[in-house]
Amino acid sequence: MTSIPLIGEAVAVSAEPRLAGAKIGVVTFPGTLDDRDAARAVRLAGGTAVPLWHADNELGDVDAVIIPGGFSYGDYLRAGAISRFAPLMSKIIDAANSDAKLPVLGICNGFQILTESHLLPGSMIKNDHLKFICRDQTLRVENANTAWTVDYTDGQEIIVPLKNQDGQYIADEKTLDALEAEGRVVFRYVGFNPNGSRRDIAGISNAAGNVVGLMPHPEHAVETGFGPEAGLSGSAGEPRDTDGLGFFTSVLTKIVGGDK
Repeated sequence: MTSIPLIGEAVAVSAEPRLAGAKIGVVTFPGTLDDRDAARAVRLAGGTAVPLWHADNELGDVDAVIIPGGFSYGDYLRAGAISRFAPLMSKIIDAANSDAKLPVLGICNGFQILTESHLLPGSMIKNDHLKFICRDQTLRVENANTAWTVDYTDGQEIIVPLKNQDGQYIADEKTLDALEAEGRVVFRYVGFNPNGSRRDIAGISNAAGNVVGLMPHPEHAVETGFGPEAGLSGSAGEPRDTDGLGFFTSVLTKIVGGDK
Protein backbone atom coordinates (compact mmCIF):
# COMPACT_ATOMS: atom_id res chain seq x y z
CA MET A 1 0.00 0.00 0.00
CA THR A 2 1.36 3.43 -0.93
CA SER A 3 2.17 5.60 2.03
CA ILE A 4 0.42 8.97 1.88
CA PRO A 5 2.13 11.81 3.79
CA LEU A 6 0.18 13.69 6.43
CA ILE A 7 -1.02 17.17 5.56
CA GLY A 8 1.61 19.44 7.06
CA GLU A 9 4.51 17.15 6.24
CA ALA A 10 6.58 18.78 3.49
CA VAL A 11 9.01 16.03 2.60
CA ALA A 12 11.20 16.92 -0.38
CA VAL A 13 11.08 14.49 -3.27
CA SER A 14 14.75 15.07 -3.96
CA ALA A 15 17.50 14.44 -1.45
CA GLU A 16 20.04 16.38 -3.50
CA PRO A 17 21.75 18.78 -1.05
CA ARG A 18 22.67 21.14 -3.89
CA LEU A 19 19.01 21.97 -4.49
CA ALA A 20 18.41 23.13 -0.91
CA GLY A 21 20.74 26.06 -1.50
CA ALA A 22 18.46 27.48 -4.20
CA LYS A 23 16.29 30.26 -2.76
CA ILE A 24 12.90 30.88 -4.35
CA GLY A 25 11.10 34.05 -3.30
CA VAL A 26 7.31 33.85 -2.93
CA VAL A 27 5.55 37.20 -3.06
CA THR A 28 2.53 38.06 -0.91
CA PHE A 29 0.16 40.91 -1.79
CA PRO A 30 -2.97 41.88 0.17
CA GLY A 31 -5.49 39.31 -1.06
CA THR A 32 -2.97 36.65 -2.10
CA LEU A 33 -4.34 33.17 -1.33
CA ASP A 34 -1.82 30.64 -2.59
CA ASP A 35 1.50 31.92 -1.28
CA ARG A 36 1.83 29.18 1.32
CA ASP A 37 0.94 26.53 -1.26
CA ALA A 38 3.65 27.86 -3.57
CA ALA A 39 6.19 27.92 -0.74
CA ARG A 40 5.27 24.36 0.15
CA ALA A 41 5.74 23.28 -3.47
CA VAL A 42 9.23 24.79 -3.45
CA ARG A 43 10.12 22.86 -0.29
CA LEU A 44 8.68 19.64 -1.69
CA ALA A 45 10.84 20.10 -4.78
CA GLY A 46 13.90 20.38 -2.54
CA GLY A 47 14.51 24.14 -2.52
CA THR A 48 14.29 26.88 0.09
CA ALA A 49 11.22 29.15 0.04
CA VAL A 50 11.79 32.80 1.00
CA PRO A 51 8.74 34.92 1.89
CA LEU A 52 8.63 38.34 0.17
CA TRP A 53 6.23 41.16 1.04
CA HIS A 54 4.79 43.40 -1.69
CA ALA A 55 6.01 46.55 0.06
CA ASP A 56 9.62 45.35 0.31
CA ASN A 57 12.16 47.49 -1.49
CA GLU A 58 14.68 44.72 -2.07
CA LEU A 59 14.55 41.16 -3.43
CA GLY A 60 17.46 40.02 -1.33
CA ASP A 61 19.53 37.12 -2.59
CA VAL A 62 16.72 35.00 -4.06
CA ASP A 63 17.51 32.97 -7.19
CA ALA A 64 13.96 33.05 -8.61
CA VAL A 65 10.54 34.50 -7.78
CA ILE A 66 7.01 33.10 -7.76
CA ILE A 67 4.03 35.46 -7.91
CA PRO A 68 1.20 33.23 -6.65
CA GLY A 69 -2.53 33.24 -7.16
CA GLY A 70 -5.34 34.92 -5.29
CA PHE A 71 -7.18 38.22 -5.59
CA SER A 72 -4.51 40.88 -5.05
CA TYR A 73 -6.11 44.04 -3.70
CA GLY A 74 -9.45 42.31 -4.20
CA ASP A 75 -9.17 42.77 -8.00
CA TYR A 76 -11.08 45.99 -7.28
CA LEU A 77 -9.68 47.95 -10.21
CA ARG A 78 -8.68 45.14 -12.58
CA ALA A 79 -7.04 41.82 -11.81
CA GLY A 80 -3.37 42.53 -11.06
CA ALA A 81 -3.56 46.21 -12.00
CA ILE A 82 -2.83 47.62 -8.54
CA SER A 83 -0.17 45.04 -7.67
CA ARG A 84 1.80 46.08 -10.71
CA PHE A 85 2.72 49.30 -8.84
CA ALA A 86 3.89 47.60 -5.62
CA PRO A 87 7.47 48.58 -4.66
CA LEU A 88 8.69 45.00 -4.98
CA MET A 89 7.36 44.66 -8.53
CA SER A 90 9.75 47.30 -9.84
CA LYS A 91 12.62 45.21 -8.46
CA ILE A 92 11.20 42.04 -10.02
CA ILE A 93 10.75 43.75 -13.39
CA ASP A 94 14.32 45.07 -13.36
CA ALA A 95 15.77 41.69 -12.31
CA ALA A 96 13.74 39.75 -14.89
CA ASN A 97 14.90 42.09 -17.67
CA SER A 98 18.52 42.25 -16.49
CA ASP A 99 21.42 40.30 -17.94
CA ALA A 100 20.98 37.85 -15.05
CA LYS A 101 17.44 37.08 -16.28
CA LEU A 102 15.89 36.24 -12.92
CA PRO A 103 13.39 33.37 -13.36
CA VAL A 104 9.85 34.56 -12.56
CA LEU A 105 6.69 32.43 -12.47
CA GLY A 106 3.24 34.00 -12.31
CA ILE A 107 0.36 31.69 -11.41
CA CYS A 108 -3.28 32.75 -12.00
CA ASN A 109 -3.41 36.23 -10.41
CA GLY A 110 0.37 36.21 -10.76
CA PHE A 111 -0.07 35.73 -14.52
CA GLN A 112 -2.44 38.69 -14.53
CA ILE A 113 0.16 40.78 -12.68
CA LEU A 114 2.84 39.82 -15.21
CA THR A 115 0.68 41.04 -18.09
CA GLU A 116 -0.21 44.25 -16.25
CA SER A 117 3.49 44.89 -15.61
CA HIS A 118 4.30 44.16 -19.28
CA LEU A 119 6.70 41.38 -18.45
CA LEU A 120 4.38 39.30 -20.63
CA PRO A 121 2.22 40.50 -23.55
CA GLY A 122 -1.55 40.40 -23.80
CA SER A 123 -4.16 40.69 -21.08
CA MET A 124 -6.59 38.68 -18.97
CA ILE A 125 -10.35 39.34 -18.98
CA LYS A 126 -13.39 37.59 -17.53
CA ASN A 127 -14.14 34.04 -18.63
CA ASP A 128 -16.28 33.95 -21.75
CA HIS A 129 -19.09 32.26 -19.77
CA LEU A 130 -18.84 34.98 -17.07
CA LYS A 131 -18.66 32.44 -14.23
CA PHE A 132 -16.01 31.31 -11.79
CA ILE A 133 -14.69 27.86 -12.73
CA CYS A 134 -12.87 25.29 -10.61
CA ARG A 135 -11.80 21.95 -12.12
CA ASP A 136 -8.88 19.66 -12.88
CA GLN A 137 -7.54 20.70 -16.25
CA THR A 138 -5.43 18.88 -18.83
CA LEU A 139 -2.59 20.94 -20.32
CA ARG A 140 -0.15 20.20 -23.11
CA VAL A 141 3.44 21.35 -22.65
CA GLU A 142 4.28 23.26 -25.82
CA ASN A 143 7.72 24.50 -24.74
CA ALA A 144 9.88 22.43 -22.40
CA ASN A 145 12.85 24.75 -22.71
CA THR A 146 11.93 27.55 -20.29
CA ALA A 147 13.32 28.03 -16.80
CA TRP A 148 10.12 26.55 -15.38
CA THR A 149 9.54 23.60 -17.75
CA VAL A 150 12.90 21.87 -18.37
CA ASP A 151 11.78 18.83 -16.37
CA TYR A 152 8.89 18.24 -18.79
CA THR A 153 9.01 17.18 -22.44
CA ASP A 154 7.49 18.89 -25.48
CA GLY A 155 4.02 17.50 -26.10
CA GLN A 156 3.66 16.03 -22.61
CA GLU A 157 0.17 16.27 -21.12
CA ILE A 158 -0.24 17.09 -17.44
CA ILE A 159 -3.25 17.64 -15.18
CA VAL A 160 -3.36 20.50 -12.68
CA PRO A 161 -6.21 22.31 -10.92
CA LEU A 162 -7.72 25.45 -12.43
CA LYS A 163 -9.73 28.10 -10.55
CA ASN A 164 -10.50 31.53 -11.97
CA GLN A 165 -13.07 34.03 -13.10
CA ASP A 166 -10.74 36.36 -15.04
CA GLY A 167 -8.88 33.63 -16.88
CA GLN A 168 -9.49 34.46 -20.54
CA TYR A 169 -6.17 35.27 -22.20
CA ILE A 170 -6.46 37.76 -25.05
CA ALA A 171 -4.07 39.55 -27.39
CA ASP A 172 -4.21 41.01 -30.88
CA GLU A 173 -3.59 38.69 -33.81
CA LYS A 174 -0.11 40.08 -34.45
CA THR A 175 0.93 39.29 -30.87
CA LEU A 176 -0.64 35.84 -30.99
CA ASP A 177 1.14 35.07 -34.26
CA ALA A 178 4.45 36.20 -32.76
CA LEU A 179 3.96 34.05 -29.65
CA GLU A 180 3.28 31.02 -31.84
CA ALA A 181 6.18 31.68 -34.23
CA GLU A 182 8.69 32.27 -31.42
CA GLY A 183 7.65 29.20 -29.40
CA ARG A 184 6.44 31.34 -26.51
CA VAL A 185 3.16 29.51 -26.03
CA VAL A 186 4.26 27.30 -23.15
CA PHE A 187 0.99 25.56 -22.25
CA ARG A 188 -2.26 24.94 -24.11
CA TYR A 189 -5.62 23.69 -22.85
CA VAL A 190 -6.45 20.18 -24.05
CA GLY A 191 -9.95 18.78 -24.58
CA PHE A 192 -11.76 21.78 -23.14
CA ASN A 193 -11.10 25.50 -23.20
CA PRO A 194 -12.35 26.58 -19.76
CA ASN A 195 -12.38 30.33 -20.23
CA GLY A 196 -12.31 31.23 -23.93
CA SER A 197 -8.59 32.02 -24.05
CA ARG A 198 -7.39 32.78 -27.56
CA ARG A 199 -5.96 29.74 -29.36
CA ASP A 200 -6.48 27.64 -26.20
CA ILE A 201 -3.48 29.35 -24.59
CA ALA A 202 -3.01 28.47 -20.92
CA GLY A 203 0.48 29.90 -20.42
CA ILE A 204 3.17 31.91 -22.18
CA SER A 205 6.76 33.07 -21.69
CA ASN A 206 8.88 36.09 -22.51
CA ALA A 207 11.44 35.88 -25.31
CA ALA A 208 14.25 34.78 -22.97
CA GLY A 209 12.18 32.02 -21.36
CA ASN A 210 12.93 33.13 -17.80
CA VAL A 211 9.45 34.63 -17.24
CA VAL A 212 6.46 32.29 -17.47
CA GLY A 213 2.82 32.93 -16.64
CA LEU A 214 -0.06 30.47 -16.63
CA MET A 215 -3.64 30.44 -15.40
CA PRO A 216 -3.87 26.90 -13.85
CA HIS A 217 -2.30 26.11 -10.45
CA PRO A 218 0.64 23.65 -10.52
CA GLU A 219 1.28 24.25 -6.80
CA HIS A 220 -1.94 22.32 -6.09
CA ALA A 221 -0.59 19.19 -7.80
CA VAL A 222 2.63 18.43 -5.95
CA GLU A 223 1.78 15.75 -3.37
CA THR A 224 0.72 12.13 -3.62
CA GLY A 225 -2.88 11.81 -2.47
CA PHE A 226 -3.66 15.53 -2.62
CA GLY A 227 -3.93 16.38 -6.30
CA PRO A 228 -5.84 15.55 -9.49
CA GLU A 229 -6.86 11.95 -10.07
CA ALA A 230 -6.43 9.88 -13.21
CA GLY A 231 -9.12 9.89 -15.85
CA LEU A 232 -8.79 13.19 -17.66
CA SER A 233 -5.80 12.02 -19.64
CA GLY A 234 -3.50 9.01 -19.76
CA SER A 235 -4.29 5.43 -18.86
CA ALA A 236 -6.82 4.60 -16.17
CA GLY A 237 -5.31 4.50 -12.73
CA GLU A 238 -2.19 6.44 -13.69
CA PRO A 239 -1.32 8.75 -10.77
CA ARG A 240 -1.54 12.42 -11.76
CA ASP A 241 -1.48 14.14 -8.39
CA THR A 242 2.12 15.37 -8.71
CA ASP A 243 1.97 16.59 -12.31
CA GLY A 244 2.65 20.16 -11.19
CA LEU A 245 5.84 19.41 -9.29
CA GLY A 246 7.92 19.69 -12.46
CA PHE A 247 7.57 23.49 -12.42
CA PHE A 248 9.42 23.71 -9.16
CA THR A 249 12.03 21.04 -9.81
CA SER A 250 12.65 22.66 -13.22
CA VAL A 251 13.66 26.02 -11.81
CA LEU A 252 15.84 24.37 -9.16
CA THR A 253 17.56 22.37 -11.89
CA LYS A 254 18.04 25.57 -13.87
CA ILE A 255 19.51 27.44 -10.89
CA VAL A 256 22.05 24.76 -9.95
CA GLY A 257 23.22 24.41 -13.52
CA GLY A 258 21.46 21.31 -14.75
CA ASP A 259 19.93 22.82 -17.88
CA LYS A 260 18.83 20.59 -20.74
